[in-house]
This record gives sequence, structure tokens and C-alpha cells, in this order.
Amino acid sequence: MRNVASESAVDKKGAVDVRAVRTCLVFKEHADEAVKFYVSLFKNARIVEAVYSDGSSVIPKGQLLSAIFELNGHEYRAFDGGPTFNFSEGFTMDVVCDTQQQIDHLWARITSEGGEEGPCGWCKDRFGVSWQIVPATLGEMLSDSQHGNPTKAMEAMLKMKKLDIAGLQKAYKGA
Repeated sequence: MRNVASESAVDKKGAVDVRAVRTCLVFKEHADEAVKFYVSLFKNARIVEAVYSDGSSVIPKGQLLSAIFELNGHEYRAFDGGPTFNFSEGFTMDVVCDTQQQIDHLWARITSEGGEEGPCGWCKDRFGVSWQIVPATLGEMLSDSQHGNPTKAMEAMLKMKKLDIAGLQKAYKGA
């Protein structure tokens, strides 16, 4: 068995080898429902671990204590933290899509049941988490001035809520 305590915790460059680095989502309430919703959105998603209260503490029996879940290979932790916790647009789930069908589908699901549409491909789900649903081609358009006009593509994006690939491409190509 490896004795981790006796090994150097920091290398010569000051970097540390840790077991995991993951994003933690702390909800006011309904973390269990949110996690189940998030893994239902993507094919490559799963709940890795979910720990529920046995009722022996101040947390009611059956309430989620902590969940670890994966979305497209990225691990997240989630739990309920109570009324002092809120999400802001400073944190967003950035989803890059290949097709308009993917954008349309995710946009409809995320904004349903109390979610909100926002500008420029941003929306919020019913749990208050911000999402940015963007086409992969947008990055290409905004960084390639040889084949089109990135400024026109940006101007078009700024006028949209849910992003429309055809509209972005039309602006980019000057058609």
C-alpha cells in the first residue's frame, strides 16, 4: 500500500498531484432533480455516485447528500446547500453543438418548465444554472476573416437569443 503522507505533496514547479478536480454545483434545493435532468440531456452522461441521508442527522431521510455525475466525460459534484446559495451568469455550462437540431433540442429542454431564454445563446434552466448553447461553427466564423466577416457574424449573434447556424453563416458570408 502506498504511503501518500510520506511522499512530497508539491513538485519542484509547485504543482500538486491530487485525486480529482471537479466543478461543484451547490443548489438551494432540488439538486437530486437537477442531476437527473442534466444526465437525461446528453447521451454520454451518467450518475457516478449518489449518497442519500439515512435520517440520522439534521438532513431528512432520503434527501440527497451528495452526487457525482458525468456529462461528456467531465465530472461534477452536486448537493443542496440551502437558501443562501444562488447561481449567477459568472458560471455557465458551455455546450458546443454540431447541428441546429442539437441546439434546438437542448434549448427547448433547458428552457422548459420554468427555464428562461437569454441573449446570444445563453439560457437558464429551472434550477437557476446558466447554459450557453453554441454551434461549433461559431468559433470558426469568429476566428476566420479569410473566408467571411467575423464582425458581421458577431453582430448577428448579438441580435439572437437561441443561436441560428444558418443566420450566423449568412451574416458571416455577407449573403
